[in-house]
Amino acid sequence: MAKSNQHITLLELQEKIKETIEDSFLEMMWISASIAQVSIAPAGHCYITLTENDDEGMTARANAIIWASSYRVIKPYFESMAGEPLSEGMKILFRARVQYSELYGLSLIITDIDPAFTVGEAFLEKQKTIERLQKEGMMDLNSALELPLLPRRIAVVSAEGAAGYGDFMNHLHKNDFGFSFVTTLFTAPLQGKEAPAGIIAALEQIAARESEFDAVVIMRGGGSATDLACFDDYDLAINIAQFPLPVITAIGHERDYHIADMVAYRNVKTPTAGADFFVDILAGHLANINSLATRILMAIKGKKSEALGRIEMLRMRLSKAISDRVSEHERRLDLLQARIEALDPAAVLERGYSVVYKNGRKVLSATDLKPQDELTVLMKDGSVEVQVKRINLKDNG
Repeated sequence: MAKSNQHITLLELQEKIKETIEDSFLEMMWISASIAQVSIAPAGHCYITLTENDDEGMTARANAIIWASSYRVIKPYFESMAGEPLSEGMKILFRARVQYSELYGLSLIITDIDPAFTVGEAFLEKQKTIERLQKEGMMDLNSALELPLLPRRIAVVSAEGAAGYGDFMNHLHKNDFGFSFVTTLFTAPLQGKEAPAGIIAALEQIAARESEFDAVVIMRGGGSATDLACFDDYDLAINIAQFPLPVITAIGHERDYHIADMVAYRNVKTPTAGADFFVDILAGHLANINSLATRILMAIKGKKSEALGRIEMLRMRLSKAISDRVSEHERRLDLLQARIEALDPAAVLERGYSVVYKNGRKVLSATDLKPQDELTVLMKDGSVEVQVKRINLKDNG
């Protein structure tokens, strides 16, 4: 048990740690790390959480600050050179001094950042992925697939509500030619560390319904290099390369070209251009049809007299054949009508004959009768109720 006069206070401990650390790190140092989180305070200070990771996860973590006076200088220079702002997932090389606070612990006070390091690291990683894919023969697999003659059933991988997706849908479904397309959206995150896995999951859903689609479009309407870094992911590239349907990528703007673009069947620069890709295919076929129709029309005009003569002869023959057939049917109808009229019971009665009925049924033979039968005799001007008195049969012997 420690005695009361043998302890030190927490503040005294922190002061000793502060003195030891700051005496050991009197000079500023260049340090590399990845940005895990970045935020700008209302006063203009930039607060950054830095990490270092390996295959098993995070190996180090520290907080860093760029005071507003320094950030006003560092920010525009870094963005102009790197082409994007400081953001999560970015690896940076920075100059800092170590500071220890009794209240807030260890902090790194950043005074400078080298944008060339950030650009170079991303470029080297991208080159390594490209070389690996080339060695594995993945670069041309998807582009070797055959796109259907009229690709109208399109699976779309995008974020629902994204501006790029809206541009694609409007441009595709409201095309000037009135072509009809069927589109099905498969949502996925399109930036950040979770994006590759999300896009792969969407592709797996499409593959399970492969027979329903002619092609796949992966689209995003631009963004910073960090936002679009997910499209340089090796696993995503492998999935696109080996996908059973042609994959069209429509990612970013003119200056962006990613590994996903390299392994896809075709890459276009914007979602709107992705819509044009399909509309232009159908428009090309329509132009061919119109050209063929024009050539046929010209050929018909070249033989107009001959064709019209043959048509007129055919018309006359057809008219005569129809007329003869109509006359023949009219003659047959007249004969049939005459027969029907001759068999009409009313006509028989008009000629002076009568018809005998027994119990509502017509009597056809004297053998059907017996004495005392009640009969109805129908004549042209009325009927008579009679009773059989005697039956005289013909002697056929």
